[in-house]
Amino acid sequence: MEEGSSAGSGGSGGSDSSTSGSGGAQQRELERMAEVLVTGEQLRLRLHEEKVIKDRRHHLKTYPNCFVAKELIDWLIEHKEASDRETAIKLMQKLADRGIIHHVCDEHKEFKDVKLFYRFRKDDGTFPLDNEVKAFMRGQRLYEKLMSPENTLLQPREEEGVKYERTFMASEFLDWLVQEGEATTRKEAEQLCHRLMEHGIIQHVSNKHPFVDSNLLYQFRMNFRRRRRLMELLNEKYPSSQETHDSPFCLRKQSHDNRKSTSFMSVSPSKEIKIVSAVRRSSMSSCGSSGYFSSSPTLSSSPPVLCNPKSVLKRPVTSEELLTPGAPYARKTFTIVGDAVGWGFVVRGSKPCHIQAVDPSGPAAAAGMKVCQFVVSVNGLNVLHVDYRTVSNLILTGPRTIVMEVMEELEC
Repeated sequence: MEEGSSAGSGGSGGSDSSTSGSGGAQQRELERMAEVLVTGEQLRLRLHEEKVIKDRRHHLKTYPNCFVAKELIDWLIEHKEASDRETAIKLMQKLADRGIIHHVCDEHKEFKDVKLFYRFRKDDGTFPLDNEVKAFMRGQRLYEKLMSPENTLLQPREEEGVKYERTFMASEFLDWLVQEGEATTRKEAEQLCHRLMEHGIIQHVSNKHPFVDSNLLYQFRMNFRRRRRLMELLNEKYPSSQETHDSPFCLRKQSHDNRKSTSFMSVSPSKEIKIVSAVRRSSMSSCGSSGYFSSSPTLSSSPPVLCNPKSVLKRPVTSEELLTPGAPYARKTFTIVGDAVGWGFVVRGSKPCHIQAVDPSGPAAAAGMKVCQFVVSVNGLNVLHVDYRTVSNLILTGPRTIVMEVMEELEC
């Protein structure tokens, strides 16, 4: 997509204006779609945290994980996400038009300021996964993994005398994708990178090259963690062409003169979103800064329930040991449907993570999950080489139904 525009004179050639114009329009549409998805997801997490989203009953029927339109409009105005009710309706209609929310019975396509139940499609598994959305969600997941404290792939680097923040080298990125189980072969990893580039998720630092298995530097075009305001949805002109502090789509060069205002590093992850991720619709409520989760259903700001931080494992186990042929471990797969409280288990550890605790009355226990089991994959994503924070984030921001593969010691 970007190759045609950069093949001329630095991406601003005048002879191929029709092609670059259509490509630019397509890129802007992808950017708008991505912004709506991120904004909608951040709103969903906040509404779960504040229990605006919850199970509700009407005519003796329970509708799980939904919100009342009229109450949500009150909430948006109270939290200064909308100036008035008319604006709030327009904002939620934007999410409805993009298929992010819908009426629980799909009887109303328009978002109305009445006592009707609506739901985020991600909470009921009906979110439309077209190619653009799949690429976006894949990119967001990779971004979160790369942003984990233990990952060092994203680094400040120089190319052609210019220093860029949070870059990754193409060849190293391909190695990492295969190592993390995101691709089975290097060729498959390269094809994934081409898709990410086509959908505007990654880009060469100076937009001069397509993705090539080389020492060239690339960056994510989006800061997925930037805190969005809902009012941005009504602004059709996203700041993709301006290298401003708030722009989620500009590539960040490191400025030696004014690093605070232009550096990508200055856009720090939102603490609010971290908190929401830790407590969203879960029997894993936050237990301090360590990220350890208890089985308390409390999602308020009351003092956290302290948990025993000592590992339940008898001895440390490595991922290599689990994967050794003939090792005394059996693979098991669980499909766990979260209830109004959550899934009812605790993940701890790193490379591999393990099940630290299971709520006897929760969905995980009913599915057969036990303590001391090692987490192999979550919804098809291999997690043997990540820490519990990454695994928790995958679960907390994913669908209500999760599929987990674990390995259990045969002697247990």
